[in-house]
Amino acid sequence: MKNVLAVFVTTLITLGFSAQELTPEEQAFQDSINALNTASAATAESQEAYNNGIALFSQDKYKEAIAAFDRSLAGDSKFEAAYYNKGVAQYQMKAYKASKGTFTKLLGINKEHGKAYFQRAQAHQKLNNLDAAIDDYDHAILIDAKNYKAYYNAGGVNFLKKDYEKAIKLFTKAIGIKPDFGDAYNDRGSSYRMLRKFDLALADYEKAGKYMSKHAFVFNNLGAVKKMLKDFEGAKAAYGKALALDSKFYLAYNNRGAMSFEQGKYDEALRDFNKAIEINPKYAPAYNNRGSVKDKKKKYKEAIKDFDLAISLNKNYANAYANRGTAKEMNRDMEGACMDWAKARELGSDVGKAYQSENCEF
Repeated sequence: MKNVLAVFVTTLITLGFSAQELTPEEQAFQDSINALNTASAATAESQEAYNNGIALFSQDKYKEAIAAFDRSLAGDSKFEAAYYNKGVAQYQMKAYKASKGTFTKLLGINKEHGKAYFQRAQAHQKLNNLDAAIDDYDHAILIDAKNYKAYYNAGGVNFLKKDYEKAIKLFTKAIGIKPDFGDAYNDRGSSYRMLRKFDLALADYEKAGKYMSKHAFVFNNLGAVKKMLKDFEGAKAAYGKALALDSKFYLAYNNRGAMSFEQGKYDEALRDFNKAIEINPKYAPAYNNRGSVKDKKKKYKEAIKDFDLAISLNKNYANAYANRGTAKEMNRDMEGACMDWAKARELGSDVGKAYQSENCEF
């Protein structure tokens, strides 16, 4: 017991002596050292959690990665890389609102973080906040004028807003920075096509095909514009190229069938529409188009069944109502025809309006 008491008393004396001997300046210095040690430990833990998050992200374990980034941020609330990668992980999980919020926090720390503006713009785009997306892409471009992806994405948003002229300017900017940017050529071609500038669209689709020779959708687009230019053989070859690249590309079958229909090649058209339906039984336009072939072949009851299927898949399919009305007229069902034309007219169909005006009392 004496030894224990002696040690205890000696410890008290030592502690008392150390405290009494430190000056205020020395105590402040000691406190700062302790604070630095604590901060260093927290920083080390934060970095370890961040590294763990990156490893999880690389394994596509986004939920776990987000939790790791949160632990990292708990240790360092201004860790920009942790915010950035957390936001990207949230985007990958399609948690677009959360992703937008994370990038907003990051931009509160660093208003010059161009990549954060770019990523937040993508989240806005997914949330259909198109004006906000354009504003963020503009910020990203101001910070990095060579960010061709920002120009390209901004072009895509303007395309969605049907501002095709502005979209073309932005796609052109992207191509100026990256001359082999196949996607930008393709989408600029689509913008020209919407403006009915088919020669310019053709040139861009051909350029896109050069840089994206393994992408079926490019050749489908090329086929569509060649069809519009009445180059039916060229269009057929382009659709064939698309289907050689992707035998399940039902849009190319449907589009090639539509071209054959326009040429009066109804059996060829029917084969392609059947194939499109086989691949995608929920694709309403193929049923509508097949119904039109059967109508031309005077198989009105079969045509009506196809128009029924198209409408069952899309209750607002104006063309299918108009076409079904025509088939019903030929099947001597004027009441049903007038009802369908009225519905087509209601949905904005000029054909439905004309047929109703000419044939029905209302």
